Amino acid sequence: MSIKTRRIAANGFDFAVDEAGSGDHLALCLHGFPESRFSWRFQLPLLAEMGYRAWAPDLRGYGETEPKPAEVPAYLIDRLMEDVAALIDASGAKSVTLIGHDWGAGLAWTFAANRVRPLERLVIMNVPHPAVMAGHLGRNWAQLRKSWYMFFFQLPGLPEWGAVRNDGEAIREAFRGMAIDKSNFTPDVLDRYARDAQRPGAIRGMINWYRAALRLGGKLRGPWPVIETPTLIVWGEEDTALGIELLDGTDAYVRDLTIERLPGVSHWVQQEAPEKVNAILKGWLTAPR
Repeated sequence: MSIKTRRIAANGFDFAVDEAGSGDHLALCLHGFPESRFSWRFQLPLLAEMGYRAWAPDLRGYGETEPKPAEVPAYLIDRLMEDVAALIDASGAKSVTLIGHDWGAGLAWTFAANRVRPLERLVIMNVPHPAVMAGHLGRNWAQLRKSWYMFFFQLPGLPEWGAVRNDGEAIREAFRGMAIDKSNFTPDVLDRYARDAQRPGAIRGMINWYRAALRLGGKLRGPWPVIETPTLIVWGEEDTALGIELLDGTDAYVRDLTIERLPGVSHWVQQEAPEKVNAILKGWLTAPR
């Protein structure tokens, strides 16, 4: 199935959305940092073949989506959930499966917990439930050390400069340095991410997600009702940013939970191990619940 890029007007933004497939069953894929809609290039054709209309947007502040607000409050999780709801509404879909990785997974967790729109299924990749993450940041010194960048990102200006200097070398190294199997992170792929981060206003918007999360919180602070939507977590075990122990306790927040762990795979799970991830997706999404 071919992937085409569309422009979708939603919630006052002009979203760049990669699309594969058609129909009224939407699979909405939310990317993380410092990625873009391109990170779902291996999953969109599979989802289309399974009968979904698969959408992967550049989220607020990222890539080719415009405008890119400068102010931190524009990236409060409450505002980001409005974007997801507006995209779902714009799709006209009758049913929705929400799939997220990294920050996109944090957004998906919060969206599902708050029941902003009905979801058929929820897929999370390499990000813990926000309540579990908050608990670990309060007592887990190993995780606090791994999360140093979240606190560095609170500084004004310096994180933006560091990320895009030398033609975005830090963006390239985020993938190249963390990946175990680097074969899908070719120079042209790294160029794509570095180029997207260097678009006017982009890196500031991207980092503002972290600033809003720590400074403002919003619905990232709960309360956390139990998620009734059947939920799959796919987790690359060699994640150097998020410890595998962050999976512990998730079942307190999810009624119907499946966890699939992938040894020898990094945080960039759906890009690094697309065959394994796609096999898991196909099996779980087609299984009766």
